[in-house]
Amino acid sequence: MNRIKDQFPEVSAEAWAALDVWAVRLRNWNEKINLISRKDIDHLEERHLAHCLAITSHLKLMHGARVLDVGTGGGFPGIIMAICYPQAHFTLIDSIGKKVAAVQDLIEQLGLKNAEARQCRAEQVNKQFDFITGRAVKNLPEFFSWIKGNLRRGQRNSLPNGVLYWKGGAVDAEFDALGIRPRKTISLEDSFADPYFEQKYILHFDARDVPRARKPG
Repeated sequence: MNRIKDQFPEVSAEAWAALDVWAVRLRNWNEKINLISRKDIDHLEERHLAHCLAITSHLKLMHGARVLDVGTGGGFPGIIMAICYPQAHFTLIDSIGKKVAAVQDLIEQLGLKNAEARQCRAEQVNKQFDFITGRAVKNLPEFFSWIKGNLRRGQRNSLPNGVLYWKGGAVDAEFDALGIRPRKTISLEDSFADPYFEQKYILHFDARDVPRARKPG
C-alpha cells in the first residue's frame, strides 16, 4: 500500500487505514470466489486500487451526494469510493448474488455506514443519483440504456452530475453509437508509469447530455 500513497494526496489517513483492512479482507474473499482474476490479485494495490483511486484527484463530493455503482463486481469502484468519500452515500448493485454477498460482507467488516450492496439490475432501481459509476461493465450504449432514468441533473459537486465510467481501449466508435461524448476524459496513462494503464480512461458524461426518458416500470 505504501508504494502508491504518494500518488493520491487527497486520500486521508483514515481512508488509507481502512484500505489496508480492505485489501486483506478482499484477498480472503478472493480465495473463495473470483472477485478479481487470480493472475491479477498480486497487483491489487498498484493496479486495481490505484485505478479506482485515480478519481480522487478530480472529484470532490458534497455532504449527502448519492452515487450508484452499477455492475460493482468485487466492489470496484464503489467500496473504494465509499471509503474515500464518507460524506456521500453509495449503492452498489450487481446481478450476481455471490458477489453481492461478498461485497456486503466487506462493507460490514469495514464498518461503512455510507454504503449498501443490492442484488438487482440497474433497470430495477427507481431512484435518482448524482453520479452513476461503472468499471468496464458493458459497452457504453448498453450501459447507458440501463441507467439513463437514474441520473439527477445539477451541480453541487466539483463535477456536474453524471456518469463516471472506467473504460479501456478504443472509445470513438462507442461514442458515435452512443450519440454523446464525455465532457471530461481522464487519461490514466498520463498519471501512471505502469503499461497496464495505457489506453485506460475515466470518462465523465454530464447528466445534461443524457436523454431523460424513463425506463418502463
